[in-house]
Amino acid sequence: MTAGPPVRVLIVDDDPLVRAALSMILGGAPDVRVVGEATDGAEVPAAVTAYAPDVVLMDIRMPRVDGLAATEALRAAPDPPEVLVLTTFDADEQVLRALRAGASGFLLKDTPPAEIVAAVRRVAAGEATLSPAVTRKLIAHVTAPAPAREPDTRRARALRLLDDLTGREREVAVALGRGRSNAEISAELFMSVATVKAYVSRLLTKLDLNNRVQVALLVQDAGLV
Repeated sequence: MTAGPPVRVLIVDDDPLVRAALSMILGGAPDVRVVGEATDGAEVPAAVTAYAPDVVLMDIRMPRVDGLAATEALRAAPDPPEVLVLTTFDADEQVLRALRAGASGFLLKDTPPAEIVAAVRRVAAGEATLSPAVTRKLIAHVTAPAPAREPDTRRARALRLLDDLTGREREVAVALGRGRSNAEISAELFMSVATVKAYVSRLLTKLDLNNRVQVALLVQDAGLV
């Protein structure tokens, strides 16, 4: 079987040493190609146009436009690349904002090199990826009770969107909210992996979301898991 084209990666980080290290890490993978670099979120739109990456490896803390704002703007554009956030900063609100903005993954910079390469591959293939530390924070956020003074508008919105789904679509959405992989959903719901993928694509279109992480967050907002 002929191998497909390499995953094209744009590195966005204001630290030249970090960019060099990431280029070296990714450059050692035969199926990954670093096509360009940017030093600030403000440079991302032009860099994406120039280099046409499949994945943008995005830092958060940058001097002019941070990675979260850059991710929000990028994922709102037509046919955007996937975004994998890589940072030393793992505060709860940063994690959630990045994922809600459409990032497909969130890794800490102390992630081993082989796992960074694997995460780039997964994100390029349309899968979500989170470091274990980030996953724990996300679970803690989801299971924590909401402050009583906050209006529950997010839950109401989530329930309204999910009400438009068919029964089977809702089952797949809830499985995504539980963090199930396509293979696990296939086994649980007695459907082929190809059918699961079709349902996930349908959910993204119907809910106007960018990736399966956002579907999972919507299900969790609705209190269904």
